[in-house]
Amino acid sequence: MPETGLTIHELAARAGVTVRTVRFYSARGLLPPPLIGPRRVGRYGPEHLSRLALIEELQHQGLTLAAIDRYLQQLPEDISAHDLAIHRALVSSWLPEGVQEIDREKLEHRAGRPLDEADLDRLTAMNVLERTERPGTFRVDPGTLHLGVRLLDMPIPVEAIRAAREVMLAHSRAAAREISRIFHDEVREPGRTGEQRSPAQIRALSGQMQPLVVQALVTTFQRTLTEEVRAWPREPDPPDPPASS
Repeated sequence: MPETGLTIHELAARAGVTVRTVRFYSARGLLPPPLIGPRRVGRYGPEHLSRLALIEELQHQGLTLAAIDRYLQQLPEDISAHDLAIHRALVSSWLPEGVQEIDREKLEHRAGRPLDEADLDRLTAMNVLERTERPGTFRVDPGTLHLGVRLLDMPIPVEAIRAAREVMLAHSRAAAREISRIFHDEVREPGRTGEQRSPAQIRALSGQMQPLVVQALVTTFQRTLTEEVRAWPREPDPPDPPASS
């Protein structure tokens, strides 16, 4: 089943939420309206699926709906499903609680397509899923599954994807360590009234800053990557065909 043209029930099943949750988010303006198809049936696309995953992750991080609304409003209006998935992956704290054990049928249902053994090996190599001791059962983070499935059809070797992931992990750890140190020193300073902040207040401030810092990192990375790609050498224009005599 393709990701485009999902009914609200199919969208909810793919995202692992209830139809009531989808309608609630839509009523709050967190989800854009669906495209209205024949018989006035709303159809949802990959952007809705990725946005749902991001909303669920932000809630998992402890953000209120008002804070999530502010976060989403700062995203570009034409942001793609792919970029939404990147936001979600970077917001995620990669806690074990975010990983689910599902069987192959549910895995393929979440992926929206059949998965052969080569696909499973490729997703495993990309650390999108992990095989368990029980045949046909996998550990998977639903939020990164959609990103991994999209990479299946790209002509990129697994080795290149894994190498890129190692680079991102190394640099993101270094950036996180330095940014954490900077903000940790700042939030430990007394508040505006001069009173010393309690450990609970420090944790609350850190939690509020985390999604904002992640969003700034994602935006900066996307712009820098776009500049790097634009600087790639261009292919020479093909020669003009010889003039006919």
